[in-house]
Amino acid sequence: MARKCYVTGKTAGSGNNVSHANNRNRRTWGVNVQKVRILVDGKPKRVYVSTRALKSGKVTRV
Repeated sequence: MARKCYVTGKTAGSGNNVSHANNRNRRTWGVNVQKVRILVDGKPKRVYVSTRALKSGKVTRV
């Protein structure tokens, strides 16, 4: 399973590495997700959740 936020659906972003000579190479930025236990349909489940969702209180940890 890819690193994806269970709540917000955030995935890796993409862009370019740009050198001093303005050479460009494709690269990806990973998502800051943590594996946490949350309540899903009243039962605890271990899923990946982004730190933004955790800090904003969108989920409650078990």
